[in-house]
Order: sequence, then C-alpha cells, then structure tokens
Amino acid sequence: TFSLAPLGGLPPLRVRCAPAMSMLGGLFGSSCTVDITLDPGDANKKTAALGRDRKGEKAYIYTDGEDVMGTAVVSVKPGKKLEHQGIKVELIGQVDMIHDKSSSYDFFAITKDLEPPGSLFESKQYKWKFGAVDFANETYSGINCRLRYFVRISVIRNYASNVVKEVDMVVQNLFPAPELNNSLKMEVGIDECLHLEFEYDKSKYHMKDVVVGKVYFLLVRIKIKHMELNIIRREIAGNGTGTNQTDNETLTKFEIMDGAPVKDQCVPVRLYLTGFELTPTYKNVQNKFSVKYFLNLVLVDEEERRYFKQQEIFIWRKKVG
Repeated sequence: TFSLAPLGGLPPLRVRCAPAMSMLGGLFGSSCTVDITLDPGDANKKTAALGRDRKGEKAYIYTDGEDVMGTAVVSVKPGKKLEHQGIKVELIGQVDMIHDKSSSYDFFAITKDLEPPGSLFESKQYKWKFGAVDFANETYSGINCRLRYFVRISVIRNYASNVVKEVDMVVQNLFPAPELNNSLKMEVGIDECLHLEFEYDKSKYHMKDVVVGKVYFLLVRIKIKHMELNIIRREIAGNGTGTNQTDNETLTKFEIMDGAPVKDQCVPVRLYLTGFELTPTYKNVQNKFSVKYFLNLVLVDEEERRYFKQQEIFIWRKKVG
C-alpha cells in the first residue's frame, strides 16, 4: 500500500497493489488442463474397489513385476501459450495416516520426463511406460492408514502452481500356499462352571477358504443361550514416533449354535470366508502399520454375559481379484 500526495486539500489516496503471484496466476493459471489414463494392455484385466475412502470407485489390478503404461494429455487452450519448466509423469507409492496428513510418506517413486523446459502452443498427447515395476506392497485402505500406488502427471511452472492430475491403481500380490499349516486346538473354561475344547483344522487360510472346526462341551453348568464365531481384523498403525493406534473391526458374527448345550456335545463349525472384505495378513508394512486377523469364539448366557476366546490366524492371497 502506498499514498499519493494530497492535491488541493483532498485527503491522500491509498492504493493497494495486488500480490505479484496472484497477478501472474491470473495470467498463466488457466492456460492448460491435464489428464492421465492407464492402459490395461489386456481387455480382460481385472479391476477392484479402491477402498473404504473411495466408495464405488474401481481401478485396474497390478501385481509385482508388471508393466504399467498409459496416456497423458496436456490440453492447451486455443490462442494460449503454455510456458513450463518441464512435464513429467511419476509412479508413486505412498503411505498416509488418515487422521494425520503430516505423516504422509512416499516410500517409492520413479519418474519419466515427457518434455524439457519450454513452451507449448497446442495440445499434446504422450505415451508412457514403466517396465517391470517393483510392487513390494499391496494397496490397503484401513481405519487409520492407507497405502496407495498412483501415477501423477505434472506440468511444472515458475509463476503459478503446477498443474497436476493423479490416477490410482490397485496392487495385489499372490503368495504360495504355506508349507506348514498346523491345526489350532485349545481348552478353555471357567473353574467348575464351563469347560470346552475347540479345534480348527488349520491356522492359515487363503481369502476364499473355509474355516472348519469343532467345539466340544466337556462341562456345562452355565445356561448358555447361543454361540457365535466372529472374524476380527486388528489394525495397528503408527507414525514412527513410538505411539501406535490399535483398532479392532468385527467383519462378521456367525451363529453356530442356538440353545443350551449339554455335556459331551460336539458342535461343528463351518464358516466360508468368501464375501467378507478380507486382506492378507500384513506385518510391519514400511514400518507404518500391521494387519492381523483373529477367530473369536463367543458364548452368551441367559443373563447376556459374554465369554470369548480369540485365536490369531494367518490370511494369504491365492488369487487376484
């Protein structure tokens, strides 16, 4: 702000200058738009949902070592000139702490330059490709954290903000069947009141598997009303400062008995995992988060008291999609 000297007794005139950046933004800010798309390379390429924070949105599925290719378009408005400091496309792997954006962390990035610094006088289309990409981690959308892979096109400019567009992808990796897969067997109870033994046929399951087991009632002196089997997902998220946030999410409550059991009764268990929003078990991904799964056997008595026993299981991916 500056003042002009008074003239003929009139009060001084104050003039406010617009900031240089906003003036230049007005000159250069709308000269172009950008778009970027993924080329699946295969008409039968599968898609999957992007996650709970992107309801209804789907993206192509990629696996470790696969090529990623596509098209980028920079559209210059007729009669305009686009001066830029380079145009590039990047493939980025990123972990976000959903409630702490400052903890966002890029753990992977590869870049291809599409244009050196210069000027564009008309729209231009670019084909790009990243070969044999190292997708070490799967994409994940949780309660407190998210892992995403995306491709970003950027038009870099001196006097205005960069023009940027991103497109997400889903990454799923297959794993071989575990060599060792022991059964789960445990006795639990309350002294002189309840004693039962449960057994599951294995401890490691693929995501479309079936949980098969039995529950033996060895002693029953409590009036049990019903019994159910829950699948619980436990997400442990940390921001690298030593403080972790743990969230338990019940994915299903499957009733396996209705009514009071008697001594020596055996109740069969058969729970199909298909249809639940499972992920594989993840252990300390990028030192940011882990995901564990538990089978939770719950008994409810006539006074609505709940007795439960949790057992951790390992989930692995047998098939993409």
